[in-house]
Amino acid sequence: MPIATRAFAATSSTAPLSPFSFDRRDPGPDDVAIEIKFAGVCHSDLHVVKNELGGGTTYPIVPGHEIAGVVTAVGGNVARFKVGDRVGVGCMVDSCRQCAPCREGEEQYCVPGMTQTYGSPDPKGAAVGQTITQGGYSTAIVVDQNYVVTIPDSIPLDAAAPLLCAGITTWSPLKHWKVGPGSKVAVIGLGGLGHMAVKLAAAMGAEVTVLSTSDRKKADAERMGAKHFLINSDKAAMKAAAESFDLIINTVSATHEIASHVQLLAKDGTMVMLGLTTEGLPVYAMGLLWRRRSVAGSLIGGIRETQEMLDFCAEHGLACDIELIAPDQINEAYARMEKSDVRYRFVLDMTRI
Repeated sequence: MPIATRAFAATSSTAPLSPFSFDRRDPGPDDVAIEIKFAGVCHSDLHVVKNELGGGTTYPIVPGHEIAGVVTAVGGNVARFKVGDRVGVGCMVDSCRQCAPCREGEEQYCVPGMTQTYGSPDPKGAAVGQTITQGGYSTAIVVDQNYVVTIPDSIPLDAAAPLLCAGITTWSPLKHWKVGPGSKVAVIGLGGLGHMAVKLAAAMGAEVTVLSTSDRKKADAERMGAKHFLINSDKAAMKAAAESFDLIINTVSATHEIASHVQLLAKDGTMVMLGLTTEGLPVYAMGLLWRRRSVAGSLIGGIRETQEMLDFCAEHGLACDIELIAPDQINEAYARMEKSDVRYRFVLDMTRI
């Protein structure tokens, strides 16, 4: 039988999110049905709701791709999960599984395109009238077992939810660029992504510096493991920090100046862009070629990599700093998020819907 699901959805780019009901598909042989307990609120949710990413949002849309919950049913082919397991679902719920990135465990770079947790065409939902995938601001979800991860018992389920995006999005570049003891890492922006970048990089053994527009989060940064804090409007301090960093994790989701920040990279250093900026950011060739620097991008992480991140967080006692709210507070949360007024991730308690 289809699973009756309650949710909060956007019905247009200008309407506030409001209660919404729909059906999830009955679990198939390879599916895991999940009662969603908590759903993280990502800045990209806001971009999609407001139709700011150029892809053309289809409404109504239920956002949410940081999902933590408990298994309620499994299909006949499912061996990895059982009823009662603590599980998570991140930014994707399927991919082609045949292209080179998929075969390499990097499904996020699927050549035909991954099936995103919300807003992607959903052929599996046709039986219950769903044309697009709907996300985690809801009470239940059904996902193929290959796109479900285990949440270790030592991580609180509410604080685990944002790890499914904020955690893996920062973990993946830290691993790809081989951060470890002796690495010097800078993090631009101490928000939902940035605070996890600091925690993870510090736990990996890196010397971490946070760059911000003010010192109001300095104490938080130090508590999370940062050794240094740099105000990026302080020209003298920026000049003194030139050529200091092997890796800069740039988490800012708004248009901002990055050319001067490139000068902070050491030879062969890389700035990795993680924020979903919607306008061009000028970078000048001289700043790159003079020290063989790079500006790169990184997109979430694969399923195997996500499980590795969760296990690392459990081993090192890491989780997101969250503000737990009821689903009917989502519009207030969006307004605060636009003003960077959250420390450091809103999480919806879906048991209060």
